[in-house]
Amino acid sequence: MLILRIMIFPQNFEQKIGFDIIRNELKRLCFNEQGKEEIDNIKFLTDFEQVVSCQNIVDEMCKIFIEFAANFPLTTLENLTASFANTRLEGTFLSPTEIFNVRKTLENIASVVNFFLTKERARFPELHKLSENVCLFPEILREISKILDKDGQIKDSASEELSRIRREKFKSQSAVSKTLQRVVNQAKNDGLVDSDTLPAMRDGRLVIPVSAMNKRKINGIIHDESATGKTAYVEPAEVVALNNHIRELENDERREIIKILTIFTNFLRPYYADIQDSTLYLAKIDALAAIAKYSLSISAIRPYLKNEPTINFHDARHPLLQKTLEKQGKKIVPLTVSLTKNNRILIISGPNAGGKSVCLKTVCLLQYMLQCGLPVPFAENSEAGIFDSLFIDIGDGQNLESDLSTYSSHLQNMKVFLRKSTEKSLLLIDEFGSGTEPQIGGAIAQATLQEFCKKNVFALISTHYTNLKHFASNTKGVINGAMLYDRSQMKPLFVLQTGAPGSSFAIEIAKNIGLPQNVVEIAEQLIGTEQLNFDKNFQSALRDKRYWENKRKEIHQKEKYYEQKLAEYERKLAEINEKRKEILNQAKNDAKTIIDNSNALIENTIRTIKENKAEKETTKIARAEITKFKKKFTEKQEKTLQKKGKEQEIHKLEVGDFVKIKGQNVVGQIVDVKAKSSVALFGSIRTNVKTENLEYVSKNQAKKSDPQRISKNVVNEIRNTQLAFSQQIDLRGMRADEALQAIMYYIDDAQVANVQQVRILHGTGNGILRQVIRDYLSNCKGIRSFADEHVQFGGAGITVVKF
Repeated sequence: MLILRIMIFPQNFEQKIGFDIIRNELKRLCFNEQGKEEIDNIKFLTDFEQVVSCQNIVDEMCKIFIEFAANFPLTTLENLTASFANTRLEGTFLSPTEIFNVRKTLENIASVVNFFLTKERARFPELHKLSENVCLFPEILREISKILDKDGQIKDSASEELSRIRREKFKSQSAVSKTLQRVVNQAKNDGLVDSDTLPAMRDGRLVIPVSAMNKRKINGIIHDESATGKTAYVEPAEVVALNNHIRELENDERREIIKILTIFTNFLRPYYADIQDSTLYLAKIDALAAIAKYSLSISAIRPYLKNEPTINFHDARHPLLQKTLEKQGKKIVPLTVSLTKNNRILIISGPNAGGKSVCLKTVCLLQYMLQCGLPVPFAENSEAGIFDSLFIDIGDGQNLESDLSTYSSHLQNMKVFLRKSTEKSLLLIDEFGSGTEPQIGGAIAQATLQEFCKKNVFALISTHYTNLKHFASNTKGVINGAMLYDRSQMKPLFVLQTGAPGSSFAIEIAKNIGLPQNVVEIAEQLIGTEQLNFDKNFQSALRDKRYWENKRKEIHQKEKYYEQKLAEYERKLAEINEKRKEILNQAKNDAKTIIDNSNALIENTIRTIKENKAEKETTKIARAEITKFKKKFTEKQEKTLQKKGKEQEIHKLEVGDFVKIKGQNVVGQIVDVKAKSSVALFGSIRTNVKTENLEYVSKNQAKKSDPQRISKNVVNEIRNTQLAFSQQIDLRGMRADEALQAIMYYIDDAQVANVQQVRILHGTGNGILRQVIRDYLSNCKGIRSFADEHVQFGGAGITVVKF
């Protein structure tokens, strides 16, 4: 029997990744305490079928809330556990309030079950399965309705004895009221009480409030006095006996009610376990509803799952960070990351505060969420697998009580990872090897990484160490990744790009934040020119790589487009040839028919003339038959030509017509018609085309076509460039070749972004950088002019380019 080695490390794993906050948010969305207990019971699952089942039922509940949220019947209910526990023994009984809570619970169970079972089984199979075997208790509800009214009070009809007692009690109370009112009226007439005095209740008995000086003037029993002693409460002698009788009836009533409650509790007690099981159903529904509401609030979806360890997240979003940014009016930058059998370990490098830690936490949190049965906020084309264990080493693990430094804590974690991890483990390590002397820390980190490779674990690891980047470049199954950084604006982009390592940009960041120039220069000298040039050349190579990769994608798209056009033309040519054959065959058949009919008519005419010896009238009739046949044939030919003419008639183009450029298949719409040309909108592109080069497209054909299909990627790329583009670039400090390469890309982006003007900061110096840039600009197409900035804004140190 296979024993799974399930492990979540460390003990405060959920607090480290923020899942405790999500769990608390889910509990807040629950209706009842038992639902919150179900949320507390959510745990990390490693069985594929269990995870799929949990994801399916939550997905169904999300659909319920999208379509039927207004009719969802679950309500807030009291927990029956304590009530049932206190009445387990014979002789104990439930109070009317507790029975009323039982009724509300059973009614809600019936409403929820009925709600789900009336929905389509094909659409909600898991919810049907969960609801169809739930016990309902109509007989208990009938018994409760016999003893309780709609407000939870004991009915008079709960028993015959109770009905008799309450009738007699009512009569006695009426008699007391009448007698007391008569005594009050007499006291008013005698001036013993005020004119507005009304009977009051003391210790369950009706009494008359009388001033202290007159309390002895009314025959009766003094039951109480006010706090000031100025008012006494007197029970007149005339009603004492009646009040005593009412008190006896109240005691009889209480005894009868206890008897009724005891009988009902004895009836209900055998059902306690079944009722508890059914309330557990409500708790599960409550928890599922909370998960569905939270999932919809973060736009989470059911992941496509594979029964193997794998990660292929597209546009993944950290739900807590997403909500925080939304409150600030900002948008989160989604993450795309992949770990497969062939590339099991990803080494992420890049500048500080560039998003490396957030990347690790996002992957870890989302993987934990989906294996807890929760939907995940990423794109629909994402794929996720199942891991047996998750290990994280994120944050400062310093522990004063255990006398552990930060680095010692990291090493302790690595020891656990090496001992406990398997080929189905996912490791997430932040700042791998940091906290000690860099050369030694890097060596230990690399040795540990080699062991991870031998164990075939899956891992996301962030680092600044160059040796780990080299190791990833030269080791099968390990790949580099970089958090991108905008050098021109000196800010992180929070975008992960795999395939190459990133730079820490330490010198650039130091310059940007204003560290003294002499300090930066000394640092550069200490680092050495070779290392600085290596980093700069490496980043230049990465830029070139991205540039040519984009070019390759563009070429591939164009090749694909031309292949589609070629296939379309070949198909049309084949259709034309086939149509030509049909027309020729039809023409041959028509000609044969005409000839056959003509020969037959002529032969008949000749035979008729011969038989009638060429009589004038007979000849006339024969000629008329030939003329009639000729006319009929001519009319048929004219109709055929008219039909073909209509098919070939050129449609007069008007505003609103759908068209396409001859030789292309992108459909656009006419927005303006001129004398010899028309303005058409193809997707988001407006263009002026000669009318003779446009071909009319019917509405039905236009509906079948997607005018955005071809240009969508290009338009999106242009829009993204426009949004991210800065109208100023700083080239100060760069060598001439670096600046020239940067300005090439920058001018291309400026033209794509369709800006009117940009500023190039190159400084004055000895003028070499300025001259190189201007030599390049003078040969660039699309540039209207370039000149020095106004002297007040930088003068010769800045070149202003106009397009």
